[in-house]
Amino acid sequence: MLEGRKVNLRIVEKEDALIVAEWFNNPDFSGIYDPLNEQLSRAEIEKKYDKLAPKEKWFIIEKKDGSKIGFIGHFAVGEIFEIGYALIPSERDHGYCTEAVKVMVDYLFLSKDIVRIQAGTNVENKASQKVLEKAGFNKEGIMRKALFVRGKWTDTYLYSILREDWREPKILTKATSM
Repeated sequence: MLEGRKVNLRIVEKEDALIVAEWFNNPDFSGIYDPLNEQLSRAEIEKKYDKLAPKEKWFIIEKKDGSKIGFIGHFAVGEIFEIGYALIPSERDHGYCTEAVKVMVDYLFLSKDIVRIQAGTNVENKASQKVLEKAGFNKEGIMRKALFVRGKWTDTYLYSILREDWREPKILTKATSM
């Protein structure tokens, strides 16, 4: 488990397939700025999880009381790691997502020989842009018509953080039994 001050990141396990399916199948979970997720059963989520690429990991974001409030994951694009995240609507605007992103960045830079982590966000998603900027990411530019969101093509901002920008952990990340 990766421990932050307000949240912990815990690897998704098979028994989490029900809540992951519930979240991914709920259009409010990803929000109005992201594409609608493919509707998947619990069994389909389990199969998808079993087939993750070696450099792809899914984590549950938990508050310190153990309540599950969201999802964060990473995957590799060549030698670059990309992250994605979402919180249940009732837990947004409390700093949990920003901390989860900081913990993930610390984890990736401490455990992998990489120089860059990136994330994309809909140009209209001010909350996600704020999360990335507070976590030390820089806006690099616009990817035009990069996402098909609820019937129309939308532009996406590309954000990144480089190892030299990060320099040291921002959250005291403690890794246990991964």
